[in-house]
Amino acid sequence: MGLLARVRKEWFIIGIVAAIVSAKLQPAVGLKGGPLRPEFTITYVAVSAIFFNSGLSLKTEELTSALLHVKLHLFVQSFTLVFFPVAMWLCIKLLALTSINTWLLRGLQTVGCMPPPVSSAVILTKAVGGNEVFTYNLGSSSSVPFSSIFSQLFMTVVVPLILGQVSRRFLRDWLERRKPPFGVISSLVLLMIIYTTFCETFSNPDIELDHLSLLLITFIIFCIQLSFMLLTFVFSTQKQSGFTPADTVAIMFCATHKSLTLGIPMLKIVFEGYEHLSLISVPLLIYHPAQILLGSILVPTIKSWMNSRQKVDKTHTERDLFIYHTNYYLTLSLRSLLPGTA
Repeated sequence: MGLLARVRKEWFIIGIVAAIVSAKLQPAVGLKGGPLRPEFTITYVAVSAIFFNSGLSLKTEELTSALLHVKLHLFVQSFTLVFFPVAMWLCIKLLALTSINTWLLRGLQTVGCMPPPVSSAVILTKAVGGNEVFTYNLGSSSSVPFSSIFSQLFMTVVVPLILGQVSRRFLRDWLERRKPPFGVISSLVLLMIIYTTFCETFSNPDIELDHLSLLLITFIIFCIQLSFMLLTFVFSTQKQSGFTPADTVAIMFCATHKSLTLGIPMLKIVFEGYEHLSLISVPLLIYHPAQILLGSILVPTIKSWMNSRQKVDKTHTERDLFIYHTNYYLTLSLRSLLPGTA
């Protein structure tokens, strides 16, 4: 494979590296109030574009069925809001025996209590081709501050999604005929989010900590995410679970991701005036870009697994039907040949 062909195939991974390097070199561009104006372009325009794009590409009947997928909801919510915090609490008990900064560990514990996000889970699930419609029902539950968060989520998630669905009714024939690159559009928006996220990370003075504690926390966060993604994969792929490969993809991203958009306001309200608030916020600031980066890197591998699994399931189903019909017609033939069985 030539260099140009390789670049075209791996353009998204190359884009991730370029976004991170650019954020390191020029973090001011992606900061609030900077030339890119992420407080408007990312928070409202980019996220709204994602959901309008998804609403435009989703079949209404698929969205309706997702709302009724109670088992999937129960699994993700139980893992995110029950198992995750308990597991993190046990992990913190062990890490407290080390020399890691105490306030960083407490910040890591608060990460486990955070709700799942909306945008990153949808984008990554959509990039793989998983059950993206399920993810729209996650990440919108929080008690602080309810009015502002609810209004923002309503305007950037619900409204664009509805507009996309309404537009699809008028553009259905054109969409079926032209087949716009919805996945590419979402990937480009994701690169934009990655860039602005790392701009915030690199420019935040709270990250000026002792290098050992920061390095260990970063390593621990990646280990936690990988372990929990593997754990959700193992549980959701069991035969008795009843989940499809597309459901597994949604579970892996939704159950292991944590919301920075909801998390930071919650921390600021709960720890208002607390002198160690900046240190407590650091693990969440690391967790957010880490989950996007790790998820983005794993997209090709997970997508390849899902496609191969779907092909196996389809082949298995066709084989079962073939065996059933063969046995059926063989039985009829034997009955017609044997005396007294017709």
